[in-house]
Amino acid sequence: MDRFVGHIAGVGTTSGTRLVIGRWESSPFGAFTDVMLEDSAGQRTLLAPTQEVADYVGATYSFDDVVVSPVSSTLASDRLVVDADELQVFVEIGGLTLLGRLLGVLPQRLATHPTWLALINPVASRLITGVATAGSAGHGRKEYYGVTSARAILGATAAWKDSDLGQLAPVSPPVRFGFSSAPPRPQLVSVTTTIRRPEE
Repeated sequence: MDRFVGHIAGVGTTSGTRLVIGRWESSPFGAFTDVMLEDSAGQRTLLAPTQEVADYVGATYSFDDVVVSPVSSTLASDRLVVDADELQVFVEIGGLTLLGRLLGVLPQRLATHPTWLALINPVASRLITGVATAGSAGHGRKEYYGVTSARAILGATAAWKDSDLGQLAPVSPPVRFGFSSAPPRPQLVSVTTTIRRPEE
């Protein structure tokens, strides 16, 4: 199984474009940042820093377009900044959400274990609209999302292909990259994503 440890930010904008930013400190490809973007017309785009990352993510999730170009990010206690050539994002981060405080009670080893995530998936999908902790986007790969912390996103600005995407808005309608969406309320989560490939 492949494990990706880092953060995911789900951000909506008043233009209707929604972004899911993955900032991975540890992965089979080392540290990297990628961005999944869906615009108001439903066009789904992956921005990946290398062809290797693009091939892997593209074989796990579904996109209409894949762009390979440098993607850099910085994460501080109060902000996340992403520069991906034609995409620039600034996110203002707040404190722990109620969910984040509840998640902090669980031991991390349990909270990220695939068996536990498969067990709680029916409950998670009822508590948070559009969210699942276990499933598959197809392509024969099973995925498990173990969130250990959640912080509110208080504001955001973004530009894509020289167009201002507007201000922060809910992640609505849900994004359609895989079996699970980002929660409607914009937030930054600490997460371990585990992917089981078909040959395993």
